[in-house]
Amino acid sequence: MTQERKLTDEQKAIIQSTGDIRINAVAGSGKTTTLIEYAASRPAGSKILYLAFNKSVKLEAQRKFAAKNLTNVKVETAHSLAYKHIFRSNHYSLKASGYKMHEIVELLGLRGNGEKHTEYIIANHISKFISYFCNSDKAKVQELNYLDTVNDPNAQSFVHSFYKYIEDGTRLFLSKMDKGEIEITHDFYLKKFQLSRPVLPYDYILFDEGQDASGAMLSVFLNQKAVKVIVGDTHQQIYGWRYAVNSLEKTDFQTLHLSASFRFQQPIANLANELLKWKKHLKKYTPVLIRGKGSSTAEKSKATIARTNLGLLLSAIDFITDNPKTKHLYFEGNINSYTYADDGASLYDVLSLYNNNHDRVRDKLIKSMHDLDDLEDYVEKTEDVQLGMMAGIVKEYGNEIPAILKRLKDLHTGDDSRDNAEMIFSTVHRAKGMEYDVVYLAGDFIKEADLERAKNGQKENTDTSKLNEEINLLYVAVTRTKNILHIPEALLPENFPSSALIKVIKTEDKRQENAFTDHKTKRSGAGNIKQIKEKAYTVAKQREISRDAYKPWTSDQDEELRYLYESDNPISAIADHFGRTKGAIISRLKKLNYFTE
Repeated sequence: MTQERKLTDEQKAIIQSTGDIRINAVAGSGKTTTLIEYAASRPAGSKILYLAFNKSVKLEAQRKFAAKNLTNVKVETAHSLAYKHIFRSNHYSLKASGYKMHEIVELLGLRGNGEKHTEYIIANHISKFISYFCNSDKAKVQELNYLDTVNDPNAQSFVHSFYKYIEDGTRLFLSKMDKGEIEITHDFYLKKFQLSRPVLPYDYILFDEGQDASGAMLSVFLNQKAVKVIVGDTHQQIYGWRYAVNSLEKTDFQTLHLSASFRFQQPIANLANELLKWKKHLKKYTPVLIRGKGSSTAEKSKATIARTNLGLLLSAIDFITDNPKTKHLYFEGNINSYTYADDGASLYDVLSLYNNNHDRVRDKLIKSMHDLDDLEDYVEKTEDVQLGMMAGIVKEYGNEIPAILKRLKDLHTGDDSRDNAEMIFSTVHRAKGMEYDVVYLAGDFIKEADLERAKNGQKENTDTSKLNEEINLLYVAVTRTKNILHIPEALLPENFPSSALIKVIKTEDKRQENAFTDHKTKRSGAGNIKQIKEKAYTVAKQREISRDAYKPWTSDQDEELRYLYESDNPISAIADHFGRTKGAIISRLKKLNYFTE
């Protein structure tokens, strides 16, 4: 059978199209294959630019275009394209890792007003305002209202009070980069590229993952005379936090569709369809029909996908403590990135703060905090979710963190041995574009009950765009599977059936006290419960849990702990039963000669 005869009618319509088009492609629908065939069908000698979302997608696309001998196709990312144009004619130097808060404070000479770490909070908002502007299509900072991006009431109040100071600091920092007084960031040279109004020498431009494009890059794309093709999935927009815009909705091109997924079977497609219907709680929703055409029955590659770094790290810790014979794990991306915030603060710094060891804190922002309460106050005023996550991990595991992270790193296998991993761990953002035979979802995704509360006005300051993106994140995670999906019960749509391909992870809202009763008799094995605990960073809850975490153990409790652990109960369930943190449970098990190195 020829390649042409394998193509669907939807793919053929795209390949045979003329003029500017936008393609709404569901997960696993073969959009890269379609774009390759589109490029191959253009007139001989056509100059074609393919814009990939990130470097890994770029490398894969280059390989695929080369395999088809399409030497007339140039593959770039938005940033690689901008880098070549900006650095070719300027004498800039690059700050590849971005600026830390203390560096912004020092470079701008920011001063506090006597309140706790005010200058660092201002620097945090200046950093975000810079990113907001650089990713927008605006020419001036003053054309944007940064308050539109702030949702937390405490953060809103702070920004409102210091808005002029934050705006002026943003403009001054951008000016310093523009003049070459300080190193420039990736965001800055992309913005500089957009403002230069470049003319790109191509006949066709294929813009992939358009739903997560920045306003700046969309502006460059739309201003070209080339025939334009933009492809993406409206429901896979998950980079709003990076000020991405849904470019598919911002173009008026002819719309074509790829609605059949070749990745998964119909039961997974049905679940994806039902999850997207949750959007009816937020706005008028037009149902999507996803058709599952996959046929894989393989169960080799297994991945745990979480919404957050915290959820993923806790899932990985649960996995190795509940499966002590594990030999190989793999983390998508650099494993060390899961222990660092974007601005460079380390989980070890937060742990040192927790232990009042200020002399061991290397990050200047964390070092400026008096204690963990100070850090939590900073988190509330800046909406710095990553630091909040770190505080949550520290309160859950305490001084067991170094040993736990060492074990995770020891088990982490390199890229060449990825196929040997008994479990792959990834956040949903890192799993974008990936697929696995079997997927396990962590419990830290949004639930329909959260949306219903927002709809009924039970949650103040509701940001519907963020809630819409949370639904997208769950949809992206679900559609990474090629075969089987393990999903927490709380994440399933009401009355949705389990099946051979959709396996429900039972969750419990209350402690399963009855499951632990009469453990000495071992009559029914009732102590052997399996559950996955939902994680969330809640300061008050973590304080309550942490208070009695390391209170003395009695001999009866030690006996009970031994039995429960030897009965293959997960650490999370044991921690719930004793009302202690998992760090405290691990610490006690070590004293009882478990977890020996």
